Amino acid sequence: MPASDDTANLDDLTLLVDAARRGGQMALSFFRNDPKRWTKDNDSPVSEADIAVDRHLAELLRGARTGYGWLSEETADDPARLGMARTFIVDPIDGTRAFLAGSPDWTVAVAVVEAGRPVAAAVYRPASDEMYTATVGGGAALNGQPLRVSTMPTLEGARLAGPKPMVTQEAVRRAGVVYGGYVPSLALRIALVAAGRIDLAAARERACDWDLAAADLLVQEAGGRLEAMHGGPVLYNRANVRHPALLAGPEALVAPLRPILADLI
Repeated sequence: MPASDDTANLDDLTLLVDAARRGGQMALSFFRNDPKRWTKDNDSPVSEADIAVDRHLAELLRGARTGYGWLSEETADDPARLGMARTFIVDPIDGTRAFLAGSPDWTVAVAVVEAGRPVAAAVYRPASDEMYTATVGGGAALNGQPLRVSTMPTLEGARLAGPKPMVTQEAVRRAGVVYGGYVPSLALRIALVAAGRIDLAAARERACDWDLAAADLLVQEAGGRLEAMHGGPVLYNRANVRHPALLAGPEALVAPLRPILADLI
């Protein structure tokens, strides 16, 4: 990668980290403080905190990079992003249900995507002040400390986090995989794989770009991968922002488990 690209990615990462931290602090002002809430057309919850953080992130990020596209869960989609060389992909509060329930397992997830893939990313967990970061080719870190995915060599005893009906089926148990719990923020679930805190993470179909882009780069730069259950690349900033079921983890575990899960969905 040219040095100029490395510099651009690092500059963008600095911007993302600052924006995610500021957005997280704003979200904390609503957290466990009974924010106004309602239900969107797809029956998912949203709150005044989601909207406030989204607007704040847009002001910070779009104001700093006027030539970048914008894709956020809480902003009406503008197809102009498809023609941009770089696009911000943002989830102002990933894990809104957890946020509204008072659980700490929610994040602010922000990424810059170029040519369909993330090149800079930050996933911030405000309740515990954990900042996960990555640039393409530059590694992944948690609060500045390098991250590495699990080194487990086989599925025997590997911890798989994800929707319980999906990841606790008999075929999965027979492979030796252990249920690793459910983390409501998908970005955090995958970030925990990047940190080696869990071995694998699964996601149902229809997860969106904003749930995945930042965490995808984290796990990639920590030595792992995020793959569609039935194969094929995971690409972002396309017209269709939804994805099939996915699996994240080290290659040694993803390779044998992915076809098992693919047969079950």
